[in-house]
Amino acid sequence: MSADRLEQLKTFHEEDPEDPFTRYALAQEHLKHDNASRALALFEELVETDPDYVGTYYHLGKLYERLNRTDDAIDTYAQGIEVAREEGTQKDLSELQDAKLKAEGVGFD
Repeated sequence: MSADRLEQLKTFHEEDPEDPFTRYALAQEHLKHDNASRALALFEELVETDPDYVGTYYHLGKLYERLNRTDDAIDTYAQGIEVAREEGTQKDLSELQDAKLKAEGVGFD
């Protein structure tokens, strides 16, 4: 089923390459298939072209952490925090603040 989902998302992406949700979902699906490099490229592109798509920042930051790029993760969380504040999305803001603090090692053992 998962391979079918990946192919379906690729088709959606070909039909509308500018749709941020499709690119986000495609990046997530690539992560499920252990294709971190493709997911990374999609997430980074999405932050660049659709900076208000706030959900991207959390997942890109987590991917940076997984790739041992902690400074990039912290920077990404900080960018996402600003976007979440501007957008007024309290849940996203809280999740990004928590992720940033954990990445910084603040208050956690």
